[in-house]
Amino acid sequence: MTGIRKWRTRWGWVLIAVAAVVLILWFSGSFGGGSASKGNSEMGSELPVVKLAAGVKGSTAEPSYGEYLAGFEGKSRPDHEIVIEAADYSREDGAEVKKLQDYEGNKGISVYTGEQGELEWKVNIPQGGLYNLSLLYYPVEGKSSSIERQLKIDGSIPFEEAGYLQFDRIWDNEKAEIEQDNQGNDLRPKQAERPGWREVLLEDSDGFVTEPLQFYLEKGEHTLTLSASREPMVIRSLKLFRYAEALPYEQVLQQYQAEGLKETEGQLVIVQGEAATAKSSPTLYPLSERSSPSVSPYNASKVRINTIGGYNWRLPGQWIEWEIDVPETGLYKIGFRSQQNFVRGIYSTRKLTIDGQVPFEEMNRAPFRYKSGYRIDVMGGDDPYLFKLEEGKHVLRMEVSLGEFASLIQQVEDSLLNLNAMYRKILMITGTKPDEFRDYRVEQRIPELLELFQAESERLRAIADRLVELSGQSSDQEALLNTMAVQLDEMVKDPDTIPRRLAAYKTNTGGLGTWLQQAREQPLEIDEIYIASPGKKLPGGGMSAGDKIVHELSTFGASFFIDYNQIGNVSAKKDQRSVTVWIGSGRDQANAIKAMIDETFTPETGINVNLKLVNMGTILPATLAGQGPDVAMQIGNDLPVNFAMRNAAADLTQLSGYDEVAARFRESAIVPYEYRGGVYALPETQTFNMLFYRKDVLAELGLEVPETWDDVANLLAVLNKNHMAFGLPVVAQAPNQWTTLPPNSMYATLLMQNGGQFYRNNDTESDLDSKTGIEAFKQWTEYYTDYKLEREYDFPNRFRTGQMPIGIADYTTYNQLSVFAPEIRGLWGFAPVPGTAQEDGSVDRTVPSGGSGVLMLENAKDKEAAWEFLKWWTSDETQTSFGREMEGLMGAAARYPTANIKALEQLPWPVEDYKNLEEQFKWVEGIPEVPGGYSTGRNLFNAFYRSVISGIEPREAIMDSVQYIHDEIRNKQEEFGQPQK
Repeated sequence: MTGIRKWRTRWGWVLIAVAAVVLILWFSGSFGGGSASKGNSEMGSELPVVKLAAGVKGSTAEPSYGEYLAGFEGKSRPDHEIVIEAADYSREDGAEVKKLQDYEGNKGISVYTGEQGELEWKVNIPQGGLYNLSLLYYPVEGKSSSIERQLKIDGSIPFEEAGYLQFDRIWDNEKAEIEQDNQGNDLRPKQAERPGWREVLLEDSDGFVTEPLQFYLEKGEHTLTLSASREPMVIRSLKLFRYAEALPYEQVLQQYQAEGLKETEGQLVIVQGEAATAKSSPTLYPLSERSSPSVSPYNASKVRINTIGGYNWRLPGQWIEWEIDVPETGLYKIGFRSQQNFVRGIYSTRKLTIDGQVPFEEMNRAPFRYKSGYRIDVMGGDDPYLFKLEEGKHVLRMEVSLGEFASLIQQVEDSLLNLNAMYRKILMITGTKPDEFRDYRVEQRIPELLELFQAESERLRAIADRLVELSGQSSDQEALLNTMAVQLDEMVKDPDTIPRRLAAYKTNTGGLGTWLQQAREQPLEIDEIYIASPGKKLPGGGMSAGDKIVHELSTFGASFFIDYNQIGNVSAKKDQRSVTVWIGSGRDQANAIKAMIDETFTPETGINVNLKLVNMGTILPATLAGQGPDVAMQIGNDLPVNFAMRNAAADLTQLSGYDEVAARFRESAIVPYEYRGGVYALPETQTFNMLFYRKDVLAELGLEVPETWDDVANLLAVLNKNHMAFGLPVVAQAPNQWTTLPPNSMYATLLMQNGGQFYRNNDTESDLDSKTGIEAFKQWTEYYTDYKLEREYDFPNRFRTGQMPIGIADYTTYNQLSVFAPEIRGLWGFAPVPGTAQEDGSVDRTVPSGGSGVLMLENAKDKEAAWEFLKWWTSDETQTSFGREMEGLMGAAARYPTANIKALEQLPWPVEDYKNLEEQFKWVEGIPEVPGGYSTGRNLFNAFYRSVISGIEPREAIMDSVQYIHDEIRNKQEEFGQPQK
C-alpha cells in the first residue's frame, strides 16, 4: 500500500504541474492586456525608389498619385474655398440628368445623375496650387452597391486613383430590435439603406493613399468632369478647399490645458458593438460570437447577436458608426472590447473620428495588434489618450485604414507589376518549358532585367524589415518577401540559371499576388465600446479557465438536443400548411434564404417552410426511400430529368400560372428541365462563357480582341511566337464517378455556332456523328494538336501574370478576378466569345449555358404550397433581393448569376460590363438532358483524349464514342419505357 501511495503522490504532483503549465499558457493567450498603444510613425528608413518598368500599365495609363504629386512638390496650398453649385453644370453628355428643387430637405437645386454619362462644370481658380475636393451628395436608390465615378480635370484623368472614386451608401438594421425565431435564437438583422446627405472628401478607394487626394490647378478657368461608372446619385455641390490635417496629440493636449478642460471622474458609458447606427456596407451586419463567454450578451446553446465587424470589416474605406451619449463635458478615454486574431505579422488599423473630425493626428492610424481572444484595447495604451467630449450625443466612427502599411503594400504591388512584366519578357524568349541545356542569354536580350531584379530584391528586403519594425515580431508576412528577394539575388548572381528557375519564379510571384490581397485585409471584431473617465477601471477583457470550462461543457451538452441542420423557424405540428425544403449550399446562403422566407413568404402566404441544410448527394436515395423533401434547391441541371424519368419529380406545366412563371427566364434556361413535353424544374442560376482579355498585354503585342475564330487563328500565331497561351475551356474529367460530366462547352460552342445539335429524332439518338458534329469535333481537337493549347490550367493565376492574356471562361470568373487580382484592375475586360462567320456576313456567337434549378418532388405532401414557394423563390423581387443579399454578405466575389432576366438587370454590374454580358446572353442556348445523356459528356471526353493524346483520327474517335452514347440512350429508353422512334 505504501508503494501505491507513493505512486499516487508522485503522479498527483505531475498532474498538478501539468495543470499549472496549461493554466499559465491559457492565461497568457487569453487575457486582454492588449491595447492600441501609441505607435512610432517615425521609425524605419526610406524605402528604395524603383520605377515601374516601361509599358507595365499600358501606353495610355495615367500616372500614380505619388508620381502626380511629386511633379508639384513645393507648390502652395491656397486657403481659398470655392463652392460649385451642381445645377450650374456647363455640359452633360449621355447622362440621365434631372434638376431637383429642395431635395430631401436640402435647400436649393440639386442634380440627379444616372449610372452612365458625364457632367461637366467650369470653375475659375483665383490662385494656383494644390486643392482638396469634396462632394455633397445623396445616395438615391439604385442596385445596393457603392457609387463609382471618374474625375477628369480639363478633359483628362489627372492620376490613376481619380479614375476609381467611390461614394458609399448608408446602411443600418432594418428593424430597431433584434428578433428571434421560434427556437429562441437571435436572427441576423436584415440591412436596409438609410440614405442621407453626406459631404465627403475625394479619397483613394484602394486605401493606399491615407490622406485626402489633392489636385493641382493653375490660376484661371478649368473644367471638372464627373463620369458615371456605376449607380445613380444626387449632387448638391462640389467644393475646392484646403483640408486641415489633425494636429499631433501633444499639441491638442496643450489646447485642452489652455481651455481649462478637466478630466471627468467616475463616468463609464458602455455601447454595445452590435448597436451600430450606420455602416458603409450591408456586409457589416451584427454577428453572433459563440466561441467565447466573455462577450455580451452570451448564451451557450442559443444564437445571440453580440458583436460586429469580424472578417467582413476588413477592406480599406469600410466604416461603422455608433451614437454615444456623453453625461458631462470633459476629458475621457476611449476603449474597446475587441478581438483581432485574424492577421499576424501586421496589425489591423482604424481611423477614429468623432462627429466627422479626427480628434488628433494619431487617430488616423489606431493600431489593434494580434492576440488570441477578446481583450480591452484602450486608445493610447497604458497612458491613455484623452478625448474632449461635450455633454450630449455624438457620433463615433471607426474606418478601416491601411495606416503605416499603406505605402508598403503599394510598393509590393508595384514590385509585383514589375516582376510580372519581366516574367512575360522572359517567357517570350524561353517559353514555359525552357531547354535546360540551352543558353538563352536572357540578361543580354532584356538589358534592364538584372538591374530591375537587383532593385526589386533590395526593395522587398526593405519592406520586410519595415514590417518587422512596425509589428514588433517576425511572421510569415515578411517570409514570402524575403524568399522572393533571395531568388532574385540568385538570378542576378547567376543569370544562366534564370530559365530553369522560371517555374519557381512564377510560383513566388503568384504567392506575392496572394500576399498583396491578404495584406490589404484588416479585420477587427468589436463587442463593446467604453467612453470612460481616465481613472475609471474598465471591465475585464478575457475569460478565466473556469469560464472556458463551463462554456465548453455547456456547448457540448447542448449539442445533444439541438438540430443544427434546421435553419431558423421550424413549423410546429399544429401548423396546417408547411413545406420541407432542402438546400445544399453554405450556411450563410441558407440563413439568408430563411430570413427572406420569414420576412416575406410566410407572412404573405401563411405557409411555413422547414429549411434544412443537407448533403444533396442524399436526395435521390432519400426520395426513393420516402424520406425526401417537398422541394430541393440549387440542384444540378442533370437531376430533374433523372428524377422525372423515375416519376419522382412533379411536372410544373400542369400547375396554375406556369406560363407566367416561365416567362421570367430565357427559353435556354428551361431546356435542360424538359422531358416528354413536361418541365420538371425552374431555373435558379444560368451561366455561360465570355472572352476575358488583358488590355495591356494585347496592346503590347499589337493585337485586338478577336471577333471570329479566324481572328483567333491569327492571334494564336502571334501568341505562340511570344510563348503565350490562349485559354479554351478546361478539358477535365469529372471529379468522381457519381458526378455527371457535362459536354465540353467549347465543343458545344463550335457545334451550335455551325447549326448542329446534340440529339436528334425527338432526343432519342446522339447527333454528334452528323457532318456538323464531326467537323466541330475536328476543329476543337485541332486547337490542341496544331496549336498545342493546354487542356488543364489555372486560368485566374495565368491571366493575372499575363502568361495567358486571353481566354474563354465562365462569366462568373469576372467576380473572382475583381477580388482575387486587384493589381490588374483596369487592365482587363471581357467581351462576347468569338463567333463563326455566316454566309450573309453575320457572326454567330452561340454559347451553351449551365446552371442550377429548384425541383418539386412528385410526392410533395402539399403541391400547391410547394408551387407557391417555387413561384416566390424565382420571382423578380426575391431573386433580386437574394442576389444583393449575397453580395452584401460576402462581397463582389459572391455576385449571384441569377437566371431571372429582370433580376440580373438589377444586380450591381458596371454599366459597360453589363452591356457586354447582355450582348452575349442573346446567343445563349441550353443543352437538352435525356435518359442516358450522362454518357454524352463522358464519351466526348474519351473521344477527345483518343484523338489528341493517342493520335487517332478525329472522325474515327468521335464515331466510336457516339456508338457508346447511342447504346446508353437506348438502354435507358428501354429501362424507363420510352417508345423508340
